[in-house]
Amino acid sequence: MLMKSLFAFMLLAGLCMSPSETMAQPDVSARSAVLMEMESGRVLSEKEADVRRPIASITKIMTALLAVESGRLNETVTINDRAVQIEGSSLYLEKGDKLTLEELVYGLMLRSGNDSAIAISEFVGGTTEQFTALMNDRAKELGMRNTSFMNPHGLDDPAHYSSAYDMALLTAEAMNNKTYQKIVSTSVYKTKSKPVRVWENKHRLVRSGGMITGGKTGYTKKSGRTLVTTAKKGKMALVAVTIDAPDDWRDHTALFDEAFSAYHKRMIVGKTPFSVPGESASYFAKKTLTYPMTDQEKESAYIRLVMKPDQNATAELWIDGEKKVSAPVYRTKEKPSSFWTNIKKELMSW
Repeated sequence: MLMKSLFAFMLLAGLCMSPSETMAQPDVSARSAVLMEMESGRVLSEKEADVRRPIASITKIMTALLAVESGRLNETVTINDRAVQIEGSSLYLEKGDKLTLEELVYGLMLRSGNDSAIAISEFVGGTTEQFTALMNDRAKELGMRNTSFMNPHGLDDPAHYSSAYDMALLTAEAMNNKTYQKIVSTSVYKTKSKPVRVWENKHRLVRSGGMITGGKTGYTKKSGRTLVTTAKKGKMALVAVTIDAPDDWRDHTALFDEAFSAYHKRMIVGKTPFSVPGESASYFAKKTLTYPMTDQEKESAYIRLVMKPDQNATAELWIDGEKKVSAPVYRTKEKPSSFWTNIKKELMSW
């Protein structure tokens, strides 16, 4: 059993994901909730995660991502009547104000300014309608199957909705962007443009620091309280999403506490050649893959090699009789690591 579990840690690399078993439905106040490990995409906990619901200002995660990806953050934006007249949460911008696109994104994410959202959408997309089309195109690229954007700010519209799972997918993608990471992890921001504005992040968990790395708040009467939070402990980075959650701060804290206690990232395979019992050849993966597992799952984890005609193979990670991930591995002539070397590496990783 020791050898079997050990090779489960050392054998797999790739990105072909299969549906994963999750924890029991979380005890949260939210109507919809999901907790996802962002690198692997494994859902650790969920409650009605694919149900379409109004999402309020967490919409602005997509708005911010498109603004950052535009490559125009240093350019100056002039505020017009349409931005000033939008209802809801505001940066209290005035017609003729000039701010950089970067400053507007900070105001969008820290203070949830709807005026900022309109200004960003027109500057990046040409018009708000064209920008909304870009939002939906990006959502399709990310596999957000239960999402429809009708505006860049999240004010209620019958055709504007998403799901907790889709918003977790979006956030995981956004957090791969270092500029986006910097913006959403900021507690207080001071503009360089005049008049000088100082914005404090509305997300209280971000302001508290610690393992929290970012997030976005949202609220309308129709959607209820919506919240996205990201956190990192050690090598494991998680995203929690709740929709219509009266006690969302507690929900997110509890979700993170449970997951960081129960799950640990395990290296499945990497570029170091490995061999398996019963197979004389050694194999390697082109990318290192890690996968979150509980200690109990680790004990039942093992690898199956499915051979191909070209003598390469597909490695499959199985836990409790269920295939979790699979990926191609490649035959090599290099001498594989010894059994005791692998044990030493595994003990060091613990």
